[in-house]
Amino acid sequence: MKAFRLDELEAERAANDGAYLRFLRERNMSVGLYALNAGELDPQLPHDQDEVYLVVSGRASLTVGMETTQVGRGSVVHVPAGVPHKFHHITEDLRVMVVFSPPED
Repeated sequence: MKAFRLDELEAERAANDGAYLRFLRERNMSVGLYALNAGELDPQLPHDQDEVYLVVSGRASLTVGMETTQVGRGSVVHVPAGVPHKFHHITEDLRVMVVFSPPED
């Protein structure tokens, strides 16, 4: 078993000065913590893997392909591989758990 604490993951992510911290990589998936602060722009490009986002905290809009939804704590969104997607109109610092399958490189 591997167990993690969000506060410790957030501290590690912040200490490494990056928006993303991958903290688990297994044969069929990887998991990371993604952070965007209020007003920040989301630079990500489409990924080769399916993704599931679980919003841990914050508020934003998320556009996936041609669809847009509002997300906040507890929101879960699937993003198919290869589909353009961006968080935007981030009104509260956003922290998102990201599951990639298959694992990201």
